Amino acid sequence: MSPGTSFAEKRRLLQLETLYDLAVALHAHRPEQELVDELLQRVCAVLDPAAAVAVTRDPHGAARVVAEVGWALAALDGDGLLREPLWRELLAGGESLARRDGRFAGREFRELVAVPLSGRGVFLGYLAVLDKEERGGEVAGFTPEDRRFLDSVAALAGVALDGARQVQALEDQREKLEEENRALKGGLAAQLAEHRIVAHTAQMRQALERVERVAPRGVSVIVRGESGTGKELVAKLLHLLSGRGGPLVAVNCAALPESLLESELFGIERGVATGVDARRGKFELAHKGTLFLDEIADLAVPVQVKLLRALQEREIVRIGADRSTPVDVRLVAATHQDLEALVAAGRFREDLYYRLKGVEVILPPLRERREDIPHLVRQFAAEFGAREELAPARFEGGAMALLMAHDFPGNVRELKNLVEAALSLADSRVGAELVHSLLPGAEEPAAGPEALELAALERRHIARVLKMTGGNKSRAAELLGVDRRTLQRRGF
Repeated sequence: MSPGTSFAEKRRLLQLETLYDLAVALHAHRPEQELVDELLQRVCAVLDPAAAVAVTRDPHGAARVVAEVGWALAALDGDGLLREPLWRELLAGGESLARRDGRFAGREFRELVAVPLSGRGVFLGYLAVLDKEERGGEVAGFTPEDRRFLDSVAALAGVALDGARQVQALEDQREKLEEENRALKGGLAAQLAEHRIVAHTAQMRQALERVERVAPRGVSVIVRGESGTGKELVAKLLHLLSGRGGPLVAVNCAALPESLLESELFGIERGVATGVDARRGKFELAHKGTLFLDEIADLAVPVQVKLLRALQEREIVRIGADRSTPVDVRLVAATHQDLEALVAAGRFREDLYYRLKGVEVILPPLRERREDIPHLVRQFAAEFGAREELAPARFEGGAMALLMAHDFPGNVRELKNLVEAALSLADSRVGAELVHSLLPGAEEPAAGPEALELAALERRHIARVLKMTGGNKSRAAELLGVDRRTLQRRGF
């Protein structure tokens, strides 16, 4: 800048530099109070007002933040600033205005210039400057250039404030979603406990996390797993986490013949046969809720056709009826059979298969989640003891080792029955001999030094558990229900 540059030119350059700096500063992601403070400080540095104030309001019209310079009051009332006649004039005109010789927010002024702050057509607040001081020998007073400068500042500030609010809204939404997610996870833990679903292994946790994600959606779910893996418990959990207001209605498709299953699902009209009364089917009973079809692979092909139509059209026709009934049902199906092989063999309709297969939840067999066995045993023992009013009984390490080593073809259901049988026969402790006698195919130990010694049998099972835990003695001891020093005393 040359020495001969006039004060007016210097001021214009300062205004341009300030607008640039302000554009950069206001578009930083900062709280609204900091943005308004920055706005007012930079305006005062250029215009030299005796006093200045900026106020913003929330979507409900209440004051949000206030910044001021030059007021004798300890703090300006933001809601009072929004009740000033000046604000109503700014709202009515939608552009800057100037006033002379008046009173504003308890302060006398000779001259006042105010500009509204707006973003996307919404008035967010206003900025006002009062009584420009003398500078550079010029007569005090706000010039047309000053007003244009304020208009430019207001335009920048309005966009910046609107952007800051959008960012804040997104942040609030993120925090809300995180809180809901934490609550949902807490709710899931409570539901798992209430419905006796033990899930400590990675496979089972992954299956239940999928249940948690898909439960609130309306997509059909098919739960696959061997008999006794807990498919019905998962269906209950899906329903509970779905938020649907209707009931959970379950049907075992393998338990009824085709003629009865059709009326059981879709209902029947009165008079179809002698002595038959009208009856609603499971679809109608599950309206606004969840229909769980267990052993879906056992459906006869004619019933499969009607089921497909009900799912596609969202309506059913009772046997003997001449009109359809709309239904709002979320379907959860389960099977232990190979549906793909049944489709290839023509025993299961391909179109129904793809209709059911919205999301698959695969439950691993117990032999693939052996680390859950000690937790399941303790849970079943506690439930049985409470139900039968029995004193608590503990499974000894050798007994737990036998359970850990068994493959349980009947899965969790078989384990539960075995635990209850052992507790019914035991006193205060369940030993390895008792568990061995209850295992399927158990025989009396054959003659021979090793077979006659229970300690040798226990050693083999301890070694197997150690192998499963990768040699981690602490983890193996936890799974066996013994102290780590017990393994050391036995030479492991």
